[in-house]
Amino acid sequence: MKKFEQFLIDNLPVSKSIHPHYEEALQVMLQAGGKRFRPALLLGIVSSYNSLLEEGAMHAAYAIELLHTYSLIHDDLPAMDDSPLRRGHPTLHVLFDEVTAILVGDALNTYAFEVLSNAPFSDNVRVKLIRELATNGGLNGMVLGQAIDCHFENQPLSIEDVKILHTNKTAKLIAASLKMGAIIVGEEDLGEELYDFGIKLGLLFQIQDDILDVTQTSEEAGKLTGNDEDKNSFVTLIGLEETTKEANTLADELEKELNNFDEKLQNNLSELLTKYINRHRN
Repeated sequence: MKKFEQFLIDNLPVSKSIHPHYEEALQVMLQAGGKRFRPALLLGIVSSYNSLLEEGAMHAAYAIELLHTYSLIHDDLPAMDDSPLRRGHPTLHVLFDEVTAILVGDALNTYAFEVLSNAPFSDNVRVKLIRELATNGGLNGMVLGQAIDCHFENQPLSIEDVKILHTNKTAKLIAASLKMGAIIVGEEDLGEELYDFGIKLGLLFQIQDDILDVTQTSEEAGKLTGNDEDKNSFVTLIGLEETTKEANTLADELEKELNNFDEKLQNNLSELLTKYINRHRN
């Protein structure tokens, strides 16, 4: 991921204005690091099938990271999770102010699509990528999940409804990352299979986050933990033991599916995915 990190640094959003800290605020959360999990998934697919397209695919990977980062900035706002820490650093509304955080989130959201529109692909491929990111990151995807999460705080849901919540809030953008990689290399049938795999992976990712929220300190997690008591987390609803069983079952299923992918995919994704699939077991 060193190439991606360099691409991100070389393409940080810039603006020339009289604002005292807008330009800094646009960049600070992107430079704070993070897992870069979604870009790694997309680039892993591309490198599996056509490494010559990796440089162009950086634009799509960056667009996903921009959209994901905007969602974190908004998720941490006082009106939502009211979190003071993200990626081991103060959140934007703490570092600057709430208005700046809202507007930077808005800016990164739209900049994601500007970056994607300039990707060096055919118009047909660009449109497909834009549609995939918008569909999964927007009103019937990540934003819907966030709306459900906020509305039903302090109102317990069924586990099946919580899975719907997290499928939208977390899983769809992870699934889109895999599918967008397949679109770039022209493997669209595989893209549908990868999307389904990504939905399961994203759901596991959220279940693991619920586990880590009660088993890690804020310093270890790089964000505020122990903050889900009023939310519809798996641990809150069914307890840590049952949540861990749920994660183990889903992790075993995903490992089996991963082993059924062709050798090229396994070689490029196994190290990354095995690490994340089992992160709640470490």
